[in-house]
Amino acid sequence: MDLFNLKPAPGSVKTNKRLGRGTGSGRGGTSTRGHKGAKSRSGFKNKRHFEGGQMPLQMRLPKRGFKNVNRKEYTAVNVSVLQNLHDKHGVSEVSMETLIKYGVASTNELVKILANGNLKAKLTVKFTNISPSAKAKIEAAGGSVSAE
Repeated sequence: MDLFNLKPAPGSVKTNKRLGRGTGSGRGGTSTRGHKGAKSRSGFKNKRHFEGGQMPLQMRLPKRGFKNVNRKEYTAVNVSVLQNLHDKHGVSEVSMETLIKYGVASTNELVKILANGNLKAKLTVKFTNISPSAKAKIEAAGGSVSAE
């Protein structure tokens, strides 16, 4: 055993520094907070983008583009998905309730039927949002399209 191998017993050395316990401790008085200012006061919380009163970076940078608050986002459901529903579950009538039931769409989504893929099944589709090419494919397969 050498001197450089010596270590204190586990738990015998305290790692936390106690603040505000008199001037003799070296951490009394201001308790390591410095003099004056917001950081020295109790209850100080630093805001995420606060830069000491300077104009924050996200406000200094130029803003670009336009975001339409009235934009409607549609979930695309292709004709191939309707064919899969027919093959797996034997669906002959497709409506919003059918898509929700089989997990294709959720309750609050707006859905539009698109023409990607092939359709062989004769389906009755009840939807308001449907592309003209998808409507043509459904009718070519012997199905019908009506508004919901």
